[in-house]
Amino acid sequence: MMNTRRMTALALGLLSATLLSVPIIRAQATITGPTGPSPYDIVRGWHKPFSEPGYAFGGNSGIFAESPNRIFIAQRGEAKLPDPLPPGFQGYAGSIKINVLTDTARRVWRNCLYTLDRDGKVKERWTQWDKLCEGADGPGPHRIRISPYDKERRVWVINETFSQIYVFSNDGSKLLKTLGEKGVQGTDKTHFGKPQDVAFLPDGRILIADGLDNHRIMILDKDMNYLGEFGGFGKGPGQFNGIHAIGIGPGGRIFALDRSGARINVFKTTADPAKVEFVESWPGLGLPLDIIVNENSVWITDLRPLRFVKYDFSGKPLYTWMVPPELPDGYLEVHTISVDSDRNLYGGDNQYGRTQKFVPKKGADPALIIGPPWVAR
Repeated sequence: MMNTRRMTALALGLLSATLLSVPIIRAQATITGPTGPSPYDIVRGWHKPFSEPGYAFGGNSGIFAESPNRIFIAQRGEAKLPDPLPPGFQGYAGSIKINVLTDTARRVWRNCLYTLDRDGKVKERWTQWDKLCEGADGPGPHRIRISPYDKERRVWVINETFSQIYVFSNDGSKLLKTLGEKGVQGTDKTHFGKPQDVAFLPDGRILIADGLDNHRIMILDKDMNYLGEFGGFGKGPGQFNGIHAIGIGPGGRIFALDRSGARINVFKTTADPAKVEFVESWPGLGLPLDIIVNENSVWITDLRPLRFVKYDFSGKPLYTWMVPPELPDGYLEVHTISVDSDRNLYGGDNQYGRTQKFVPKKGADPALIIGPPWVAR
C-alpha cells in the first residue's frame, strides 16, 4: 500500500502540473516597486530550426550559456507537426498555436540536448543521449548547468521525470555519473522525487533542488556524496511547495525559488558543511520559475504575471518589466534564463517551444541589465 506521505506528495505534484497548464485557477501576484519597459531588444528569429521535416522544437526547459558562441539547450524532445502545415508557421510549434507543454501526444524524444552558436544555429547535437529520455511519460529534462568552479566544465542535466541527474563530459562524449535510480523515487540519500535544479557553492559543495515531490534541498560534497539536507513541505520558515530553481550569491547566501509557495526562501551557509541556516522569505510572487544572482541583486522570472523582477538582497523589488505573450516575440513561459559573458540574455519558452536571444538596448540603464551569475573570486 502507498503510504499517506507518498500519496500527498503525488497529489501535490499533480496539482503543480495543473497550475502550469491552467493559469486561470491561480491568482496573479500584485506588482510592487518600480516598473518600466524592457531594457532589451529581441533578436527576432534567432533560434534557427534544424529538425527533420515534420518536426519542431519541444519545450526549451533548460539553457546554459557557456560562452557567447556556445549555448547549451535541454529540451523536452521535439513536437510532431500537423500535415499539411497550417499557414503562418515560423519554425516553431507555437507559431501555429501548438502548446508543446500540454500537447504531449506530439512529443518525440529527439534532440534533447544540443548547443547553439552566437547566431542561433545548431552547433552540436548530443543525440547519443536521447536514449536517456526515451520512454518517459512526463516532461523529461528540466535544467542544464555547469559549475563555474569546475575546471573540467562538466555538464549537469536534471531529468525530472525519471528522478535522475546526469553528469557529462564537456564535449558530450561521456556520461561520467548518474545520480538517482531511473523511475524510482525516494526520500533517502541516493534517490530523488522529481528534482528540478542544481547549484554549486564556491567550496565545491553541490546543492540539489529535490524538488516537486520531496520539497528539500540536498547538500552533496565535491565528490557527490550526501552530507545533509534542508527544507521540507509546508508554508513555514524555510519550507517549500515545489523548489524550482536555486541561485548562489556572495556571503554564503542561497536563494531558492518556492514555485507554488510563490516566494523566494533565503538561506546562508554555516561552519558545518552539512547545515545551512534560514534567513528570511520574500513573498509576493505568482509562480517563480528561474533565477540569476548578481553581485548585489537577484533577478527572477515569474509566470503570473509574466515578468522579470529585480530584487536587492533585502528582498526589496527594484524593477519589474513585463513580458508580452503576443507573437512574434512574446512568451507563454520564460521557464529558464541564462546570461553570457557579453551580457546577452537567453530565455527558453517551455510552451511556445523555442529560445530567444535578448541584447541590451542602446543606452539602456546598466543597472537594469542582468549580468552573468555571481562567481566567487
